[in-house]
Amino acid sequence: MEALIASYGDESSESDSEPATPCQPPPSSTPPTPEFTPLPPPPVSLLIPPNSFGGLDFSPGEQSGRVRTFPHIEGNYALHVFIPVYIPSTPKKELALFLKKLSRLVPGLYVVDVDIPLDIITKDDNKLEQVALGREFHISLGRTVPIRVHQIDSVVTMLRQKLQFQRRYWIDFSKWEVFLNDDRTRTFLSMEVTTTGLAEITKQIQAVNEVYKLHNLPEFYKDPRPHISVAWASGDINHSLRSAVQEERRGMVGASLHKCIFTSKFGGIECRIGNKEYKICKVLDK
Repeated sequence: MEALIASYGDESSESDSEPATPCQPPPSSTPPTPEFTPLPPPPVSLLIPPNSFGGLDFSPGEQSGRVRTFPHIEGNYALHVFIPVYIPSTPKKELALFLKKLSRLVPGLYVVDVDIPLDIITKDDNKLEQVALGREFHISLGRTVPIRVHQIDSVVTMLRQKLQFQRRYWIDFSKWEVFLNDDRTRTFLSMEVTTTGLAEITKQIQAVNEVYKLHNLPEFYKDPRPHISVAWASGDINHSLRSAVQEERRGMVGASLHKCIFTSKFGGIECRIGNKEYKICKVLDK
């Protein structure tokens, strides 16, 4: 996701039309047949398949200027394979301070997924830690792509076969990095895995790629750079955001400049299809 995919839509609008007036039958000497009152149409909700896109898989919401990465097609489901990540409580205060300073330098940043302007949430330290840093983050192991309903069982089964047992390992998020999505419509502030945990994640990405390939789905990037994203901005602001990050990092104490941002323990792999999640592997302690 070194140019991120996201998934992270417009709903199709329905046009209204007046019901046609039934034609009057010509006069007839035969007795009239009884009239049948047609049943009312079913609720629209029954016509929408469960777990379909239904606007769930966007590049974050249109209210923030986001656009859909791929078009909504009825019966398609958004597939995303990822490692869930939670930031430990200890580094949250330092991370919150970093984000607060960055929001003053770079306007127009939003908290990933919840889409709250960063400069608003930074006014309350508790909310900044809870909302921006206290939720679940994702290390993507494959592109977010649309699949058809008949592919779901096969994809989940094969992912479980290839990733059934995984040993627990540590993941170091050791570098602040800036990424762009494929069409350069969004810029992301991320924390990248460059050392501990990189080898294990790379092997897991390769396994997911094999499953994608068997289902004719686009594989992940050739040179994957695992990371989690904490903020985003509309458009390509790569240069200004990168400069602001470097400026803030230089302002830190020299001893902390090259230290790991935070460390997390691998806790499993999940697959989200539409709005349903599947556990993919069992984690074995070493």
